[in-house]
Amino acid sequence: MSLPTLHPTFHEIAKRVNNWGRWGADDEIGTLNLITDEVVREAAACVRSGRRVPLALPLQQDGVQTGVIPGRVNPLHAMVQINQEIFGPGTVACSDDAVTMGLQAGTHWDALTHVSHSGKLYNGRPADTITPHGGAEFSGIDKPRHVVSRGVLLDVARARGVERLEGGHAVTPEDLDAAEELAGTRVRAGDIVLVRTGQIQVYLAGDAHGYAYPSPGLSVRTPEWFHARDVAAVANDTLTFEIFPPEIEDLWLPVHALDLVEMGMLQGQNWNLEKLSTACGEEGRYTFLLSAMPEPFVGGTGTPVAPVALL
Repeated sequence: MSLPTLHPTFHEIAKRVNNWGRWGADDEIGTLNLITDEVVREAAACVRSGRRVPLALPLQQDGVQTGVIPGRVNPLHAMVQINQEIFGPGTVACSDDAVTMGLQAGTHWDALTHVSHSGKLYNGRPADTITPHGGAEFSGIDKPRHVVSRGVLLDVARARGVERLEGGHAVTPEDLDAAEELAGTRVRAGDIVLVRTGQIQVYLAGDAHGYAYPSPGLSVRTPEWFHARDVAAVANDTLTFEIFPPEIEDLWLPVHALDLVEMGMLQGQNWNLEKLSTACGEEGRYTFLLSAMPEPFVGGTGTPVAPVALL
């Protein structure tokens, strides 16, 4: 496959991590196939204390989006009825509301169709199967109906002895190795990996622009690490997921393209991993049952998610 507009480094890595056809020509969920019944049974055994840690940011108008990405608006919340006695005077009164927002505005999953390259989506589907009215014909966010597995926190910031990685830090496979050693477990097939950089602290302190740029994030070398371990999905605590600005000049969003298009691996952004980092440190273990069910928007290229880690 010719990729004339992309850097040679991308070509080389893409060939090594490509999963097209691995689960059949009709597959639409990629590495989520690795979450088997056995994987989920073993994940359930991670629940010992019953401690529950929510990982989502509140959905609010003063959210993480700064307007840089066109159309990705923070949630606009409006009441459409307030204590309205819709069945007549003296009947039960109802209140109802509506929201307009970008599906990837807050804590979210990217669908495999969120990005394309060279006119292709995951599993070789044509990029033009995404249409204005229907959205994603294949591999929309409605297709992965269950995302529950063993979660592993790779606390890269803590492994490096800092509260937060610097904005220009590209998280490398070596960083992931060090965080894996800190966690005291080896990432295995079907796991959902959460990579903590500490960058969400900037947003929580009230600086949405500083949170967005510059940002630490995953290096273009990390997809091979995840591929080698057969990871089912990856999420982190940054806006852009990968390092931003990019580590290779003029190679924009290569990790997105490698993860979503080549590997078929779900990825998530804007996850608040601060309380989870504290909980894992206190309990001395970095594995847990993770429930991170996508909202099944038919044809969606992303979705809000309210993940919960159960220790």
